[in-house]
Amino acid sequence: MKALPTRRVALTLLAHPDDAEILCAGTLIRLADAGWEVHIATVAAGDCGTTTLSRQEISRVRKDEGVRAAAKIGATYHCLEEPDVQVIYDRSTNRKAIDLLRRIAPTLLLTHPRRDYMLDHEQTHLLARGAAFAYAAPNASELPLIDGSSIPWLYYCDPVEGRDPYSGEPVAPTVRVDISEQMERKQEMLACHASQREWLRAHHGMDEYLDAMRRHGAERGREVGVDFAEAFVQHRGHPFPQTDLLAELFGAPIARREG
Repeated sequence: MKALPTRRVALTLLAHPDDAEILCAGTLIRLADAGWEVHIATVAAGDCGTTTLSRQEISRVRKDEGVRAAAKIGATYHCLEEPDVQVIYDRSTNRKAIDLLRRIAPTLLLTHPRRDYMLDHEQTHLLARGAAFAYAAPNASELPLIDGSSIPWLYYCDPVEGRDPYSGEPVAPTVRVDISEQMERKQEMLACHASQREWLRAHHGMDEYLDAMRRHGAERGREVGVDFAEAFVQHRGHPFPQTDLLAELFGAPIARREG
């Protein structure tokens, strides 16, 4: 088993700006407050997240929103500059993902699950998982290897609504993190993504963007008897770390037994 890390660097590699704020920002806040260096990366800039602006205009807006949200917890935002709805696990994008990890050398990586509601998420999963395995190999990149680089702890965030999109069945987490005290700060981070919030306000006629995030957090929280929680599935395949780092760090609550 791998001991807990002395190098404390966390990275989220997700598909779009605002994915981290929806799926795992509460956990990122807890990590930042515990002294971890935090990085929030997206594969795409979100250039399809508009009905009125050009690709270039909305990309600038959404990346700026990502920078502002990350700054609220002292994190750094990165973007691999791939186009929305065209994220592909191919040689050039794989190179970008490996080089990103090479520059950051995370000890903890959060990404999308293998099965999710859109293919950008599923392809990002492949990019993150592949880079996690490869980046610390000396010949995997031309970039210098940071001391302490190694295969990171890898966790998958919830799919949208916490359900497998193919079967419709709920996903069973391996760990839940209590974010009750962090929920208001998480909401502030998500509210930085005003371009998406305003679009959904116009589309739904309500503040669904924030409300949906809170509802799912409350649902995960009820499962373990807290107000709000974020849920993850740990990747435990060879040769990834086997200890549950999030549970060790935060004393993660245990799911209630039924009956």
